[in-house]
Amino acid sequence: MQEKHIGGLTVVVTVILTFSAFASIVEAKDLYQPKIDPSNFSRVVNNPYYPLVPGTIMIFNEKDGDETRMRTVTVTHDTKTVLGVKCVVVHDVVAADGEVEEDTYDWFAQDKQGTVWYFGEATREFKSGGRVSTEGSWEAGVNGQPGIMMPAHPVPGPPYRQEYSPDIAEDLGQVIALNETATVPFGSFMECLRTKEWSLLESGTDKKWYAKGVGLVRIESTGGEVMTLVTVKRE
Repeated sequence: MQEKHIGGLTVVVTVILTFSAFASIVEAKDLYQPKIDPSNFSRVVNNPYYPLVPGTIMIFNEKDGDETRMRTVTVTHDTKTVLGVKCVVVHDVVAADGEVEEDTYDWFAQDKQGTVWYFGEATREFKSGGRVSTEGSWEAGVNGQPGIMMPAHPVPGPPYRQEYSPDIAEDLGQVIALNETATVPFGSFMECLRTKEWSLLESGTDKKWYAKGVGLVRIESTGGEVMTLVTVKRE
């Protein structure tokens, strides 16, 4: 998942790799099998850079040349159990001119050390002629492995896997900088975390800014697309 979408100690040591270990994982993909202990996960997702409070609705504006889309990200009150872990369900909808182009449900959970994990997605992409594609869908333990969306204590360092389903979802993230400023329609935020995120299955990279207490606020893609946070509501 090239996410615009909006991703225990033993587990973190296993997955946050040195550069040499990461290179070997990329080369020998079957070695990536993080150990998930359901008892090591909390009931909430409150990482300062990736809070998921049920009832929160975040609306983003996406601009790609002359094209404009609206992305609505809703943290639902629903849960889904994956690998024995109760995950928060996030509903992500992309629309252009009132027509839905993508409709995705993502599953996240936070371990007790504060790392936010991504456990999969059920996605539908609506194409011309009424065709619907679900090819980006994956679920940890079924056809993939979970990855890290936000480290517990992020600092600039080596890349980490955000998701892993062979030839379906192979996204990576890397913390690049701290204490940056990001200005979007919703406001100006200081002390932002900036990451570089990319997929091994696609060309290009994203710069993403995460604000404390809010989460993702801005994305700049190498292809020229820019996504900015417009509003946040809570129901």
